[in-house]
Amino acid sequence: MEMIIVAAIGVLGAVMANKGIAVFNDGLRPIMPENLEGRMSRKELAATAFAMSFGLVIGFGIPFSLTSSIVLIHSIFLGTDIIGTFTPSDNKGTILAGILGGLYGIGIVRGLEAVVNLFEYLPVNFIESLGEVGNPVVVSFAVFPALATAYQFGVKKGLLNLVISLLARQIAVIVSPISLGTASISLNTEGMALIAGMIVLLFFAIREKSEEEGVDLASVFAERVSRIRKNIVILMLTGGLVAAATSYTIIAGDPISLNLAAEGNFVDAGFTALARGIGFIPLIASTAIATGVYGPVGMTFVFAIGFFIKNPLIAFIAGTLMMGLEVIVLDKLGNTLDKYPGIRSAGDNIRNAMTALLEVALLVGGMNAANAIAPGLGFFVVAGLFILNEIAGRPIVKMAVGPVAAIVVGILVNILNIIGLFNIPA
Repeated sequence: MEMIIVAAIGVLGAVMANKGIAVFNDGLRPIMPENLEGRMSRKELAATAFAMSFGLVIGFGIPFSLTSSIVLIHSIFLGTDIIGTFTPSDNKGTILAGILGGLYGIGIVRGLEAVVNLFEYLPVNFIESLGEVGNPVVVSFAVFPALATAYQFGVKKGLLNLVISLLARQIAVIVSPISLGTASISLNTEGMALIAGMIVLLFFAIREKSEEEGVDLASVFAERVSRIRKNIVILMLTGGLVAAATSYTIIAGDPISLNLAAEGNFVDAGFTALARGIGFIPLIASTAIATGVYGPVGMTFVFAIGFFIKNPLIAFIAGTLMMGLEVIVLDKLGNTLDKYPGIRSAGDNIRNAMTALLEVALLVGGMNAANAIAPGLGFFVVAGLFILNEIAGRPIVKMAVGPVAAIVVGILVNILNIIGLFNIPA
């Protein structure tokens, strides 16, 4: 059943990219109308999609997927973006895209399993040590609302949010578990800090209300909004399948929730995915209204549903309904964002804060993992590769350097062991 779901996700992702219904890469979405409306050739679109997505699959999606048994969704949908744009847009091309997309989805999951199994036969099996990559992320993920507040409203308000989040965390430490008769409820410390931080951020954001009549994007691009609604069935089906796959703990939507889910902290992973979804509302809504092209995971709330609902069938139903609701209220969301510019800006700042947090946490995690694989040598290699990547203009995205470097250390110590230059730590 899990492989059927993954194959179906691959099929639908490639078909939607082929028909210009939805693409995963946010940078590719504004370019799709250029091809759909005849201003860009199919070959140019395919070349653009490949240039934008291939490096992220190799340097971002796959390394994070290797650090746990969960596949980062970027590995699948960035690949189906490429497949869908490379195949012709006629009926035969769409069928071919679906077949290749399904095989690709299965290949990603099975291929990663094969790599993990292969590592077990190496003299130095470093897969277990790679789990260290996510530990700093698991602990520090709740900081990002305070960072987002600082980005948007200044350091003082950001510091205030950080203090409130810290107090909420420590109160949870003191009062947990809460006894209710014979039962007890354990409060997650990072989860309570995250909730407190998001409340403070939204409190500041909602106070920024525009009194001026802005441009009604939904009215200006009414035809493109209508195009998205015509494809609501396939979008709903994809949303349901993604929620079900998340419920099965096959996939995750971002590195933070992936690492939390890998630790078994599904509620925390759900809250993280929920906060990320809030951050993506302005970006997805604005680009969808302006382009007529949606995202295969919508505003990413389907991942939160999958983490919160650990019954794949119920998660599928809830994910289907969520995606349908997103499409139906798309124009109303656009109008709301026009009236509350603070919320629109908060979305951008949440994403920026998450990126900044991940860059630091994953570099620390990568160094810890590398040092667990090869004490001393690990720090040496990760630090060197990080600086070289910066000097080279970041061919690997900054947040992926830590995990990639840790994998490089694992491969390197096996080579050194074979030639007699590395002894396995006792």
